[in-house]
Amino acid sequence: MSKAPTVILTEEMIEAARALIPATQVRRTVASGIDTLTGILGEFAFAEYFYNDWQRNRVGENKGEVDFEGIEIKASAFPYSDRLNLLVREDYAQKRKPAFYVQIILDVPSRRADTISPGTKAVVCGWATSEEVDRAPKRDFGSKMGGRGGYSCHFIRISALHPMEGFRRKVLEKREDARCLP
Repeated sequence: MSKAPTVILTEEMIEAARALIPATQVRRTVASGIDTLTGILGEFAFAEYFYNDWQRNRVGENKGEVDFEGIEIKASAFPYSDRLNLLVREDYAQKRKPAFYVQIILDVPSRRADTISPGTKAVVCGWATSEEVDRAPKRDFGSKMGGRGGYSCHFIRISALHPMEGFRRKVLEKREDARCLP
Protein backbone atom coordinates (compact mmCIF):
# COMPACT_ATOMS: atom_id res chain seq x y z
CA MET A 1 0.00 0.00 0.00
CA SER A 2 1.12 3.51 -0.79
CA LYS A 3 2.32 6.02 1.79
CA ALA A 4 -0.34 8.38 0.46
CA PRO A 5 -2.90 9.61 2.99
CA THR A 6 -6.08 7.59 3.35
CA VAL A 7 -9.60 8.36 4.50
CA ILE A 8 -11.86 5.56 5.72
CA LEU A 9 -15.35 5.81 4.22
CA THR A 10 -18.15 5.55 6.78
CA GLU A 11 -21.73 4.36 6.49
CA GLU A 12 -22.87 7.96 7.01
CA MET A 13 -20.71 9.17 4.09
CA ILE A 14 -21.94 6.40 1.79
CA GLU A 15 -25.62 6.98 2.63
CA ALA A 16 -25.25 10.74 2.12
CA ALA A 17 -23.54 10.10 -1.22
CA ARG A 18 -26.30 7.72 -2.35
CA ALA A 19 -28.91 10.35 -1.52
CA LEU A 20 -27.10 12.86 -3.77
CA ILE A 21 -26.89 10.59 -6.85
CA PRO A 22 -30.16 11.77 -8.50
CA ALA A 23 -29.10 15.43 -8.27
CA THR A 24 -25.54 14.89 -9.49
CA GLN A 25 -25.63 12.10 -12.07
CA VAL A 26 -24.29 13.18 -15.45
CA ARG A 27 -25.83 11.60 -18.53
CA ARG A 28 -22.79 10.67 -20.62
CA THR A 29 -20.69 7.58 -21.22
CA VAL A 30 -20.88 5.37 -18.13
CA ALA A 31 -17.77 3.37 -17.27
CA SER A 32 -19.36 1.49 -14.36
CA GLY A 33 -22.58 1.27 -12.35
CA ILE A 34 -20.99 3.09 -9.42
CA ASP A 35 -19.43 6.04 -11.30
CA THR A 36 -21.55 8.74 -9.68
CA LEU A 37 -21.27 7.24 -6.19
CA THR A 38 -17.49 7.00 -6.64
CA GLY A 39 -17.23 10.64 -7.69
CA ILE A 40 -19.27 11.90 -4.77
CA LEU A 41 -17.32 9.79 -2.27
CA GLY A 42 -14.07 11.06 -3.80
CA GLU A 43 -15.17 14.63 -3.05
CA PHE A 44 -16.22 13.64 0.47
CA ALA A 45 -12.85 11.94 1.06
CA PHE A 46 -10.97 15.01 -0.17
CA ALA A 47 -13.00 17.30 2.11
CA GLU A 48 -12.21 15.01 5.05
CA TYR A 49 -8.51 14.97 4.14
CA PHE A 50 -8.15 18.69 3.38
CA TYR A 51 -10.61 20.26 5.87
CA ASN A 52 -11.03 17.43 8.42
CA ASP A 53 -14.75 17.61 7.64
CA TRP A 54 -16.24 15.44 4.88
CA GLN A 55 -19.40 17.57 4.87
CA ARG A 56 -17.45 20.65 3.79
CA ASN A 57 -18.06 20.05 0.09
CA ARG A 58 -20.17 21.47 -2.72
CA VAL A 59 -21.62 18.24 -4.10
CA GLY A 60 -24.92 19.04 -5.78
CA GLU A 61 -24.03 22.75 -6.05
CA ASN A 62 -20.95 22.42 -8.26
CA LYS A 63 -22.36 20.65 -11.31
CA GLY A 64 -20.45 21.98 -14.32
CA GLU A 65 -17.85 23.66 -12.08
CA VAL A 66 -14.66 22.56 -10.34
CA ASP A 67 -15.22 20.65 -7.11
CA PHE A 68 -13.34 22.92 -4.69
CA GLU A 69 -11.81 26.37 -5.23
CA GLY A 70 -9.21 25.66 -7.93
CA ILE A 71 -9.22 21.90 -7.23
CA GLU A 72 -10.85 19.16 -9.30
CA ILE A 73 -11.17 15.71 -7.74
CA LYS A 74 -10.81 12.66 -9.97
CA ALA A 75 -11.97 9.50 -8.24
CA SER A 76 -11.89 5.87 -9.34
CA ALA A 77 -13.02 2.65 -7.65
CA PHE A 78 -10.32 0.00 -8.21
CA PRO A 79 -8.09 -2.22 -6.10
CA TYR A 80 -5.29 0.23 -5.24
CA SER A 81 -2.08 0.06 -7.24
CA ASP A 82 0.45 2.79 -7.95
CA ARG A 83 0.26 1.57 -11.57
CA LEU A 84 -3.20 3.17 -11.91
CA ASN A 85 -3.55 6.57 -13.56
CA LEU A 86 -5.02 9.98 -13.02
CA LEU A 87 -7.47 10.14 -15.93
CA VAL A 88 -8.93 13.37 -17.28
CA ARG A 89 -11.28 13.19 -20.24
CA GLU A 90 -9.93 15.18 -23.16
CA ASP A 91 -13.19 17.13 -23.56
CA TYR A 92 -13.21 18.00 -19.85
CA ALA A 93 -9.58 19.18 -19.92
CA GLN A 94 -10.42 21.51 -22.81
CA LYS A 95 -13.40 23.09 -21.01
CA ARG A 96 -12.02 23.59 -17.51
CA LYS A 97 -8.61 24.57 -16.22
CA PRO A 98 -8.52 24.05 -12.45
CA ALA A 99 -5.21 24.88 -10.81
CA PHE A 100 -4.97 21.30 -9.53
CA TYR A 101 -6.31 17.81 -10.18
CA VAL A 102 -6.23 15.40 -7.22
CA GLN A 103 -6.55 11.64 -7.77
CA ILE A 104 -8.42 9.55 -5.21
CA ILE A 105 -8.68 5.77 -5.49
CA LEU A 106 -11.46 4.01 -3.59
CA ASP A 107 -9.65 0.78 -2.76
CA VAL A 108 -12.38 -1.75 -3.55
CA PRO A 109 -11.72 -5.52 -3.59
CA SER A 110 -12.31 -6.03 -7.33
CA ARG A 111 -11.98 -3.94 -10.48
CA ARG A 112 -15.56 -5.01 -11.26
CA ALA A 113 -16.92 -3.89 -7.87
CA ASP A 114 -20.53 -2.78 -8.03
CA THR A 115 -20.80 -1.48 -4.48
CA ILE A 116 -18.72 0.53 -2.02
CA SER A 117 -18.83 -0.62 1.59
CA PRO A 118 -18.19 1.18 4.86
CA GLY A 119 -14.54 0.78 5.85
CA THR A 120 -13.33 1.19 2.25
CA LYS A 121 -10.08 3.16 2.10
CA ALA A 122 -10.02 6.27 -0.07
CA VAL A 123 -6.38 6.79 -1.03
CA VAL A 124 -5.50 10.43 -1.69
CA CYS A 125 -2.86 9.55 -4.27
CA GLY A 126 -1.39 12.85 -5.41
CA TRP A 127 -1.90 15.85 -7.63
CA ALA A 128 -1.01 17.41 -10.97
CA THR A 129 -1.50 20.87 -12.42
CA SER A 130 -3.84 21.55 -15.31
CA GLU A 131 -0.79 22.30 -17.48
CA GLU A 132 0.73 18.91 -16.62
CA VAL A 133 -2.54 17.17 -17.52
CA ASP A 134 -2.72 19.05 -20.85
CA ARG A 135 0.81 17.83 -21.71
CA ALA A 136 0.07 14.22 -20.70
CA PRO A 137 -0.49 11.56 -23.38
CA LYS A 138 -4.04 10.45 -24.28
CA ARG A 139 -5.77 7.16 -24.92
CA ASP A 140 -9.13 5.38 -24.64
CA PHE A 141 -9.03 3.35 -21.43
CA GLY A 142 -12.24 1.49 -22.19
CA SER A 143 -15.11 0.70 -19.88
CA LYS A 144 -15.16 -1.49 -16.78
CA MET A 145 -18.16 -3.13 -18.42
CA GLY A 146 -16.03 -4.11 -21.43
CA GLY A 147 -15.18 -2.55 -24.77
CA ARG A 148 -14.08 0.93 -25.68
CA GLY A 149 -14.98 3.90 -23.54
CA GLY A 150 -15.54 6.02 -26.65
CA TYR A 151 -13.43 8.96 -25.48
CA SER A 152 -9.76 9.76 -24.92
CA CYS A 153 -8.31 10.61 -21.53
CA HIS A 154 -5.10 12.39 -20.63
CA PHE A 155 -3.30 10.08 -18.21
CA ILE A 156 -0.56 10.38 -15.62
CA ARG A 157 0.56 7.35 -13.64
CA ILE A 158 -0.21 7.71 -9.93
CA SER A 159 3.44 7.07 -9.09
CA ALA A 160 4.35 10.16 -11.17
CA LEU A 161 1.92 12.52 -9.41
CA HIS A 162 3.15 15.09 -6.92
CA PRO A 163 2.79 13.73 -3.36
CA MET A 164 0.12 15.25 -1.12
CA GLU A 165 2.73 16.38 1.37
CA GLY A 166 2.94 20.14 0.95
CA PHE A 167 -0.24 20.33 -1.16
CA ARG A 168 -2.01 22.67 1.26
CA ARG A 169 0.93 25.11 1.02
CA LYS A 170 0.86 24.88 -2.80
CA VAL A 171 -2.88 25.66 -2.87
CA LEU A 172 -2.40 28.69 -0.61
CA GLU A 173 0.47 29.96 -2.79
CA LYS A 174 -1.69 29.63 -5.91
CA ARG A 175 -4.56 31.48 -4.23
CA GLU A 176 -2.21 34.27 -3.13
CA ASP A 177 -0.85 34.54 -6.70
CA ALA A 178 -4.40 34.84 -8.02
CA ARG A 179 -5.12 37.74 -5.66
CA CYS A 180 -2.10 39.63 -7.05
CA LEU A 181 -3.36 39.53 -10.64
CA PRO A 182 -4.43 42.90 -12.10
